[in-house]
Amino acid sequence: MSTDARTEITPPAPSRSKILLEFLGSMNLAITLLAATAIAAVIGTVLKQNEPYQNYVIQFGAFWFQVFKSIGLYDVYSTWWFMTILGFLVISTSVCIVRNSPGMVREMRNFRLGVQLKSLQAFNFNKQWNVPADQDATVHAVSTIVRAYGYRVRRKDHGDHVMLAAMKGRINRLGYIFTHTAIVVICLGALADGTASLKLKALTGAIQVETKDLPASQVPKKSWLSVHNPSFRGSVTIPEGTSANLCFLQLWNGYLVQPLPFTIDLKKFRIRHYPSGKPRSFESDVVIHDPSNPGHPIAATIAVNHPLTYKGYTIYQASFSDGGTHETLKAWPLQSSDLDPQVVKSSVFSKVPVNTAKGPLTLELTNFRMYNINRKETGSGKEDFFNLGPSFTYKLRNAEGVATEYNTYMAPVEQDGRLFYLTGMRTSPAQPYRYLHIPADPDGGVKRFMTFNAWIHDPERVKKIAEQTTRETFAEAKMNNEQMEHRIVDTMDRLVSLFAKGGFQAIATQVDKQVPKDRRGKVMDAYMKVLQNVLGTLYVDVLKQEGVDVSKGVSQKDAQFYDDALTAIAALPKYGAPFFLQMTNFKQVQASGFQIARAPGKIVVYMGFGLLIIGVFLMFYVAHRRLWFWVDRGDGGTRVLFAGTGNRNQRDFEQEFETLRDTFERQFNS
Repeated sequence: MSTDARTEITPPAPSRSKILLEFLGSMNLAITLLAATAIAAVIGTVLKQNEPYQNYVIQFGAFWFQVFKSIGLYDVYSTWWFMTILGFLVISTSVCIVRNSPGMVREMRNFRLGVQLKSLQAFNFNKQWNVPADQDATVHAVSTIVRAYGYRVRRKDHGDHVMLAAMKGRINRLGYIFTHTAIVVICLGALADGTASLKLKALTGAIQVETKDLPASQVPKKSWLSVHNPSFRGSVTIPEGTSANLCFLQLWNGYLVQPLPFTIDLKKFRIRHYPSGKPRSFESDVVIHDPSNPGHPIAATIAVNHPLTYKGYTIYQASFSDGGTHETLKAWPLQSSDLDPQVVKSSVFSKVPVNTAKGPLTLELTNFRMYNINRKETGSGKEDFFNLGPSFTYKLRNAEGVATEYNTYMAPVEQDGRLFYLTGMRTSPAQPYRYLHIPADPDGGVKRFMTFNAWIHDPERVKKIAEQTTRETFAEAKMNNEQMEHRIVDTMDRLVSLFAKGGFQAIATQVDKQVPKDRRGKVMDAYMKVLQNVLGTLYVDVLKQEGVDVSKGVSQKDAQFYDDALTAIAALPKYGAPFFLQMTNFKQVQASGFQIARAPGKIVVYMGFGLLIIGVFLMFYVAHRRLWFWVDRGDGGTRVLFAGTGNRNQRDFEQEFETLRDTFERQFNS
């Protein structure tokens, strides 16, 4: 009796460390991490990074601003999840390199001289000959031909046969190593130049992000970084004729101050424009003063795409803005009978307290533009461009901190053949400006309009006109009713007062409140006739004061001015400002915006990109090809079995194999 004993051998379970290494070095993980990095890079490219939070609130609204902020889209390259992706990518790629590189190096050296005959016969590319020459002569001839085609040849005598192995393009394997090493090097360089360390310090309280708009001298020392900070990217705006020895690093909703070991002195800023008004080029003449090298200032010109590098700090020409242009302004009252404008001398970025009928306001001059280029269609269908001239922007801020922004052009602008002074207002930066059109008088100024508006706001003058107009009307009608005359005068006075305070809309609102619906149209028409009568008389008095001859009536141009002026005065309540600021003179001061970077990791990144280029070239343009020749003694001579394989461009290898085959055919048959 016999028993058939079968023993099943169960392989040992892999250890956790081996499973972890397999996971970290897997192709699936590497592709996933690369895809995630690419998506993050797209987001970081499409969405401008490290802008002030207020810009994002304006762009996306309060709700989506908070959503995007919570996932770190405003500083993608320094978020915890992006750093985690990069970390895993470095680890995964490093594991791949460590696991596969030794085998690839061995593969580059291994000519595979022990391959079997059946394996060679199974290759797609093979050919066999029976050569009448002896074995040694055949081996020598084959070696000579293969070397002529650029192959390295190795020989091994196995007793019953000789194996010749040839190989070229083996550095193709280095492409894999170089490419994966490049990924690691680039990621490490990016991590070295990132803001992750600053964020970690901010989270741990080592530094404090400043959120208030303060002069650098008032920023707490805890918001200052060391002058020896190894890597950063900050910005600073320097007006002409001034200097700076620091820059500001945007972080979250605030900033940090980065001192520099030298001073940048801006001598002159220049800008050129295209006909469309877009900047064509701009550059800055600067002088670098280094305390470590006194008496040897360095003069240079920094332009777009032509930065200045000094002691490892690279200074880029990034932007331009106003640097504090000095302006002379006239403040014309809009809500009183006062005709004398106040002269205000100030500069951009300054704040001037103003007392008005609405309470105390703060005048904040925020910007000045020398050129305002607009498009205009020509008769030929082509676009033409014209300059509207200088403009300035300012804000009026009340005691509660609420501001209304205004944009006013210095020179009158032609529209429909008439000249207007344009001044726009908005209550939010997200809104477009709504422009008030103040007609220019024959002298090109605003005196006539301001006189007309002031007289409308003068109750005594209005009452006098109303009484005069009513008396003349009653006299022409031969009526004598003092009580009715007083009522009409009061109505005129009230209508002009309503118009001065709220425009035509205020009168319409009053009618809607006091008059039945079926009579509103007639009452409104009557009120408009009465109002036009008083305002027309006021306007004629304005013309008389100017010395205009109205004995034969008002000219068409003056009548058009009257209509334009009424339209503008009716819109003044929505304009909101207690005065109209007219710029009469200015002295422009420009400022240059510099981006200053210290990035020691960029050298590492450049090296990584160099490795990447070499690696990709080796992988895709260098083919690794192998040839084998089995040479043994056959019937009446020598048998040669020729086989080969290539890892890339099979069609090219097929052509080369056929060329070699034909060469051997001629050699063996000669």
